[in-house]
Amino acid sequence: MSESSRRRINTDIQVRFGDTDALGHVNNAAYATYAEIGRIALMQRVSWDEAGPILARIAIDFHAQVRLGSHVVVTSEVTRIGRTSIALHQEVQADGELAATVESVVVWFDYDAQCPVPVPDLVRSALLEGSQSAS
Repeated sequence: MSESSRRRINTDIQVRFGDTDALGHVNNAAYATYAEIGRIALMQRVSWDEAGPILARIAIDFHAQVRLGSHVVVTSEVTRIGRTSIALHQEVQADGELAATVESVVVWFDYDAQCPVPVPDLVRSALLEGSQSAS
């Protein structure tokens, strides 16, 4: 797998009827779900043991409407890896047009101890091999 394919992926999204409002537009809350699907697809490309990612922050900027029947793709890219966190930039495109941008941060989290832990070196190198990482 190339470096860029580890750091950036495209995920096709099936827009469901339940994602839409009475006017046929995709509801703004569905974008968070679309971003989650993209994040999960990206994180599944690396393996880890006990601790894992948990969402700490999400911000969505809306640029265009999406409707039922649109071809939606979420592009997810790692932009920074800190000591315990990973920052992501995501773009939601509908029929080739930018519909939303999403900035999110996941924290590497020990679910047993209920606290953040350092991002494992294996995960760090798999996501940002050959790139600068921030601390």
